[in-house]
Amino acid sequence: MCEVGTRPPPAAERGEPPGGAAAPAERCRDMGEQPIFTTRAHVFQIDPSTKKNWVPASKQAVTVSYFYDSTRNSYRIISVDGAKVIINSTITPNMTFTKTSQKFGQWADSRANTVFGLGFPSEQQLTKFAEKFQEVKEAAKLARDRSQEKIETSSNHSQESGRETPSSTRASSVNGTDDEKASHGGPAETHLKSENDKLKIALAQSSSNVKKWETELQTLRESNARLTTALQESAASIEHWKKQFSACKEENDQLRIKIEELEEQCNEINKEKERNAQLSRRLQELETELQDKELELEELRKQGEIIPQLMSECESVSQQLQDAENKNKDLEEKVRTLRTEVEESKHRQTNLKTELKNFLDVLDGKIDELHDFRQGLSKLGVDN
Repeated sequence: MCEVGTRPPPAAERGEPPGGAAAPAERCRDMGEQPIFTTRAHVFQIDPSTKKNWVPASKQAVTVSYFYDSTRNSYRIISVDGAKVIINSTITPNMTFTKTSQKFGQWADSRANTVFGLGFPSEQQLTKFAEKFQEVKEAAKLARDRSQEKIETSSNHSQESGRETPSSTRASSVNGTDDEKASHGGPAETHLKSENDKLKIALAQSSSNVKKWETELQTLRESNARLTTALQESAASIEHWKKQFSACKEENDQLRIKIEELEEQCNEINKEKERNAQLSRRLQELETELQDKELELEELRKQGEIIPQLMSECESVSQQLQDAENKNKDLEEKVRTLRTEVEESKHRQTNLKTELKNFLDVLDGKIDELHDFRQGLSKLGVDN
């Protein structure tokens, strides 16, 4: 199995030219670990101090791959940024990949004591990665179940072998007794021989299993030796990674300060944009008002063009009004004269009425006298 995160051997031992370095993925393939799925994403790790904030593990999108180790039947997610390993996570059946947004997902690795996060360029790539995670998780679970069945089967064979060996000894002893008593053979001897043959077959199978176990034990010893060597190399490179971690932490602090400065600049830019927007709205309002004033000015200009005509008409009307006033004065004078004449006429009429009344009174007296005269004449006529 490829041990990512350990110090690589010298170039001369790897068979590379001086100054060259094989990629970690190439070293994995050379040692039996093959990539089965590859994508690109931005890698993050949870902040170990707060357990809340995400810390970028790569400055840009990097390659993230699923690897399968055929010798150990295990799966890992590996990502390398240049010469730096930023993800080395062995997938177990207990792991869960969670989509936290349309383009971001995460999973927890208890062995590495951290939480990894991946930011993808599209939702489709995130979905493919999550589906592959579930597929690999099920394959790891199946491999674990098979491994447990194999261990249980080996344990059962070992127990059966332990029980069969004493039986073989007893069978051999019984068989020797039967050989000494060949003259007393019979059905019991035949039965004992058949049992002895069965025990011999079981012993042969047990010996075959012991050889298999010895082979597996040797394989485990070799794996243990490789792991021990890798552990020693890993311990030797811890100091190097600590220095890199310190440098990354300082760089992270500087980037955080720069981000804060950029955020302040962005806030100022946003305020300036808001002021510009307000000024733009005010400018539009002023332009609208200017257009209205221009329309009013145009109306006034049109009205100004007819002012001379109106003034001429006004002078004419004034002259007519003066003439009318003069005529009115003449008429008023005539009215006064007529009123005087009317008064005089009324006075004369009153005098006439008085004279007419006097005349009527006289006339009535004359009529009465004539009436009396007529009656006298009438009497005279009767008398005659």
